[in-house]
Amino acid sequence: MPGPRHTMRIFLTGATGYIGSSVLDALVRAGHEVTALVRDNEKAARVTARGAHPIIGNLAEPDSYRNSAEGQDGCIHTAFESSARGQAIDRTAVDTLIAAVKRPRTSGGGVSNGRFLVFTSGVWVLGNVPEAVDEAAPVNPIALVAWRPVHEQIVLDAAGDGVRTVVVRPGIVYGGGRGIIGDLFRSAVNGLVRVVGDGSNHWALVYDRDLADLYARLAGSRDASGVYHANDEADERVNDIVEAISPYLNTRPDVRHVPMEEARAKMGPYADALALDQVVRSPRARALGWAPTLHSIAGNAARLLDEWRGGQEQG
Repeated sequence: MPGPRHTMRIFLTGATGYIGSSVLDALVRAGHEVTALVRDNEKAARVTARGAHPIIGNLAEPDSYRNSAEGQDGCIHTAFESSARGQAIDRTAVDTLIAAVKRPRTSGGGVSNGRFLVFTSGVWVLGNVPEAVDEAAPVNPIALVAWRPVHEQIVLDAAGDGVRTVVVRPGIVYGGGRGIIGDLFRSAVNGLVRVVGDGSNHWALVYDRDLADLYARLAGSRDASGVYHANDEADERVNDIVEAISPYLNTRPDVRHVPMEEARAKMGPYADALALDQVVRSPRARALGWAPTLHSIAGNAARLLDEWRGGQEQG
């Protein structure tokens, strides 16, 4: 990846999360100065060890991070609280970060801005898209993420007056020891994989380090704005992923296909997310020079299983 035009000061939420921790590493590698919002001293120590400057606060309490966000060249929002208050807290965070990047700052005797905000959404806002779609496709969100397009639009509408805004829609993230694919690996190692539906649906996927590289590119590209998809474009079916993992396990796992009605009863609206059939393209990201280094799970199953096992040992 080419180096940034200059070192920037970047405020990052979710720096210890699955996506955010990889983004933190990518930003530090690119030479940026990262201020990371964390919730406690233990997480502060973790991000300090990775090269960031922690501040302890809470997304739901803007006063705990507003000043820190206002002092940066840009903000990257990867955090989300998975709770009943998650949507409201995310809206609070979005409003606070927009205000932070819009606040004028004095530079060389005049007022300048040139700041940015990157918001994390996801491909599930597209709904069922069995034919290839790009960033121009209309949204058709499943119930689980029905609120996200509203937040996307708030962020996009905030652009202007020297402020650029970006929405990133990652596919299902893989790599390391966490995430949906990590859960699938765990189930396979334990001998029983439950697949929602018949497993013939395609998942849009992206390797965590490749996704983080896109965030770093977006931060460093002064003209980058609008919506960007992030996926490896391998168009893998769930059944194919499970089949690719099996040869690298001590015992071939049993695979149970769970009917949708049963899956919804047990998992709620999350079942519909796992059953989505999505073929997604990322032309705007690729136009920035972004090129995923990993192009599939099936083609890298042994490596990814090793990464997952390493993640379990570290956890």
